[in-house]
Amino acid sequence: MFSWILALLLALFVWGLTSAWLWMVKRRKTETQHGLAALAGMRWREFSQIVRRAMNEQRGLHDLTGEDNSDRGTSSDFLMERDGQRWLLSCKHGRAYRIGAPAITELGAALRLTGATGGILITEGLVERDGLAAAEKESIEVLDGRVLWQFLAPCVPEDMRTMVEGIARREAARQTGIAALGATAVGLLAGLGYMTAQVDENLSPRPPAPVTASTPAADARHPASAAEAPAPAAAPAMADASASTVTASAAPQPTPQPTPAASAAVAAADDLQEDPDPETLLRYQQAVSRKLAATPGVISGIWLTRSTLSVERSGDDATVWPLICREVEHYPALRTVRVQLNPRPGTGEPVRWRQCRTF
Repeated sequence: MFSWILALLLALFVWGLTSAWLWMVKRRKTETQHGLAALAGMRWREFSQIVRRAMNEQRGLHDLTGEDNSDRGTSSDFLMERDGQRWLLSCKHGRAYRIGAPAITELGAALRLTGATGGILITEGLVERDGLAAAEKESIEVLDGRVLWQFLAPCVPEDMRTMVEGIARREAARQTGIAALGATAVGLLAGLGYMTAQVDENLSPRPPAPVTASTPAADARHPASAAEAPAPAAAPAMADASASTVTASAAPQPTPQPTPAASAAVAAADDLQEDPDPETLLRYQQAVSRKLAATPGVISGIWLTRSTLSVERSGDDATVWPLICREVEHYPALRTVRVQLNPRPGTGEPVRWRQCRTF
């Protein structure tokens, strides 16, 4: 009995420790990764508006009077002010940026040229170690991919933030379930190992006890002792049978799972509206995002707007495009949406815009 109590405590400890790491550390990393992907898929005008709003709410910076807010490409510098002092913001819009010391030094020169008090570098990419050291010398604050999503998240559209947080939560829940199975296996192995060690200890040979000669008269006075002698030999066999019974009773029983056909039958009646209300349309979009996250070759699918789907992928176009269209065309209201195919990680591919259907 003690072995199974020990196994249960060990399984709970392993599962609790793993779950804490998954929800407190891994979930935030997953949310940051998908949040940066959503920001990188936005147009420059939308991204710059979110940056200006975040600077206004969290830094107290305001646009200069007469500052031109027009679209100036995917890399732009603009001035803002606070208490009469100018601040230069440099935005590098895109996840492919790897910024080193030369770019930081150039930004420092721009600070002195414009007479700005300080500078802020904003990018979904990463600033390398030498760039961070140069930024500290130039009094430039760096908001790169490590911290940018946490900084801009309060200012992004509500549906985008909800979508990103939902993806991170579902991923953490899935990994927590896997951790529970692993912790159960560890507990069972520990319990079985402890029981095996106890059985081996009981079966190990002991030094024989000294034998003394007995007289026939003594044997005659104690005839019952001879009949009781075989009893200890039967004890190990009874222990083995008890251990087998306990092991069989503690084995986990399979839990019945709902079949995919039953789930599809429940959802089929609700997925055929061609002009749904906003709440139903949001439910359709969330269903597509969940299915794409489980599709081979697709990392995630995030809805940037009502009619724009941004897809992060690890497979090539020819492989993943039919799978994406299969999920999108399942809903009549989503068949003509624009699909933004982002480049695969580590490649120089351009962003592609496609449609499964045009009418």
